[in-house]
Amino acid sequence: MSASGLLSWSPGGGLTPVAAAGGPLLAADSWLVREGRVRAYDRHRERFLRACAECGGPGPRPLVEFWREVTAALPRTGEWFPRVELTAGSRELRLLLRHAPPLGAEIRLWAVGQEDPRTAPRRKGPDLDVLAEVRARAAAAGAQEAVLVGPSGVVRESPTAGVLWWEGDTLCLPPSRLPLLPSVTTALVLERAVREGFRVDRRERTVAELDGREVWTVNALHGLRPVTGWAGADIEAGPAARAAEFREWLEGVREPLPGA
Repeated sequence: MSASGLLSWSPGGGLTPVAAAGGPLLAADSWLVREGRVRAYDRHRERFLRACAECGGPGPRPLVEFWREVTAALPRTGEWFPRVELTAGSRELRLLLRHAPPLGAEIRLWAVGQEDPRTAPRRKGPDLDVLAEVRARAAAAGAQEAVLVGPSGVVRESPTAGVLWWEGDTLCLPPSRLPLLPSVTTALVLERAVREGFRVDRRERTVAELDGREVWTVNALHGLRPVTGWAGADIEAGPAARAAEFREWLEGVREPLPGA
């Protein structure tokens, strides 16, 4: 299957095309497929299954069957950014097949920290629309992404990515007690840093305290992007001294889809 579009799943009926429909989502997950290869596909599967269980979705057996048919339906050529969904109300499982947007190697962030508007920050899906509005405000300010912060101004993440930064030889990220999405790509980067002998630490920092530091955003679509500029405040991006090495490694950890 290679045509883009929305597919609804039913037990025994498989995936069938449906008209694109809006409406709230209870859970979602997405990843980049490049020529039939995906990074940490099994981790995305586990995150989606866990999210469905948390919000009263279908049981393990239909979810496993759904995922098997999703895997078979994913294109093996080209660049794609599919999304699996569990809808509110009907508890319908869906696959949105869509071409990947242009990928970026760097990013400009809006330095005006946006207080986190999410209602379910640890689960991808319910807040996609409100996060899209935050990104639109960042774009209007001359940036590609915003930084979500807590009530005290402490950095959490961006609307679509984890935020990491360097303090000397220590790779830093926000404390785990904060309401953060469990990022698959962040976990991969942290594991690699530890293997390479770097210290990893969780620290509370405001956007202003990232002034002059090497800052990265990481997600399944773009991989790792160093922050090369800030909009909306008088802070500077630090030199991206380690980004190229980590980015090259991350691009190389893709594996063939099952059955590819």
